[in-house]
Amino acid sequence: MVEEKKLTGPDFKAGIEFSTLIENQPFLGHYEGEAVALVRQGEEVFAIAATCTHYGGPLAEGLVVGGTLRCPWHHARFNLGTGEAVGAPALNPVSCFSVQRTGNKVAITGKKEANFHEACKNPSSVVIIGAGAAGAACADMLRTKGYSGPITLVGEEQPSPVDRPNLSKDYLAGSAPEEWIPLRTPDYYHSIRVDFVAGNPAVRLHPDEHKIDLRDGRTLSYGALLLATGAEPRSLPIPGAGKPHVFRLRTLADSKAIIAKAQQARNCVVIGSSFIGLEVAASLRNRGLEVTVISQDSSPLVKVLGDEVGRAVQKLHEQHGVRFLLDTTPQAILDDKVEIGAGKSVAADLVVLGVGVSPRISLAEEAGIKVDNGVVVDEMLRTSAPDVFAAGDLARYPEPISGERARIEHWVLAERHGQAVARSMLGIGGPFRQAPFFWSQHYDVVISYVGHAAQWDGCQIQGDLNKLDACAVYRRKNRVIAVATVGRDRLSLEVEAAMEAGHTSDLESILRAAGRKL
Repeated sequence: MVEEKKLTGPDFKAGIEFSTLIENQPFLGHYEGEAVALVRQGEEVFAIAATCTHYGGPLAEGLVVGGTLRCPWHHARFNLGTGEAVGAPALNPVSCFSVQRTGNKVAITGKKEANFHEACKNPSSVVIIGAGAAGAACADMLRTKGYSGPITLVGEEQPSPVDRPNLSKDYLAGSAPEEWIPLRTPDYYHSIRVDFVAGNPAVRLHPDEHKIDLRDGRTLSYGALLLATGAEPRSLPIPGAGKPHVFRLRTLADSKAIIAKAQQARNCVVIGSSFIGLEVAASLRNRGLEVTVISQDSSPLVKVLGDEVGRAVQKLHEQHGVRFLLDTTPQAILDDKVEIGAGKSVAADLVVLGVGVSPRISLAEEAGIKVDNGVVVDEMLRTSAPDVFAAGDLARYPEPISGERARIEHWVLAERHGQAVARSMLGIGGPFRQAPFFWSQHYDVVISYVGHAAQWDGCQIQGDLNKLDACAVYRRKNRVIAVATVGRDRLSLEVEAAMEAGHTSDLESILRAAGRKL
């Protein structure tokens, strides 16, 4: 998804004046045909590739936090000195370069060799159940840090882990080719010595024996185990919910099936005004279908973003031709319509359900592992069973921003969980303290959200939502617990950094300053 961009700024091979650089402010230039950012910290200068390996974001427009450079688009994090992708959604590193300073002049002299290994303990073997965001990120991080033991990655979905957010966005809309969708390939796992088992899910866990049974009768032993089975899309308890033209969206196969049906359909009904539901609505409008969203809610996304932001999102979709039936409960799905009661119906030869998901906890529950609206884990993401960890959509963990235990269904968080579990397994990790983050795309408008607000006392809007230049600040007990932004990428990064640092006064100052600018 990285588009070739024209190089700008000075040639760092020729060098620039040291005094040109401002502390912790990336300075964009290039070296041997590659965009590079220089970052000054005290008397030291770092040189790091300026294109994010996730979706090609402009790292020089990002934020320096400690020893990391963070992407403004989706908050990927890279080590300034090594280029390691230390925080998802980027899994691949960026290049780093050697810098020489002569007097007041600094210049790049060459590219550094990448080596991210650390001295760590080595479990006898690692088994990862679930090849989604958390599982894939864990496998990668284990090898990145130098673990040399056996790794087995067990996934239901074939052929390999996919970039799930794209399934409801660009890929479904027809603007992203399928070759962009694999997160990792079977060949990749072969290259890093990971035994990837697809289509043969785990069916029974024996924590006392450190073993797990697969559906085909195979038994795997483990020294450390990650449960990353994710969540299952819900259906609806109404007549017709199982009809062949009714779809849920979770896998690449689901997205392909919706695309195939959309090529024959004219009218689509999306049931549920969730992020997935609305992204599907936008994607199918892009394909030319007539789309109606039916929701029991009074406004889209009201439970996550509040009424004012929800109404702004609704208006955006209506401007693109989406019709909304809110405060409405579907009664039945027929072959060509959805009945909504009182003798009314909506034409539909394609129906997509976006009514939430349920965590896949049965494997843990049957093994006697503690569950409570998810698999309960501590701050190191360890479950109640020895050497068993849980991550992603099924993990209920101590969320540091809200101060409450939470189960959060965010793609980036799941990947970061997986990376953190790998470090914990190797004895080089610490308590998970990263702020939850997600983004949602509606046509060409992106909403970024940092923090976690299951409930809030008040929502303050700064700026103008209609002009797509605003932020929404969610407070509970007079404390900021989440911030949503539109058109304010750097603000989102600054909020994330202040939340993770626990600097309440800094966070309030950042938001006050942003309010004056908006």
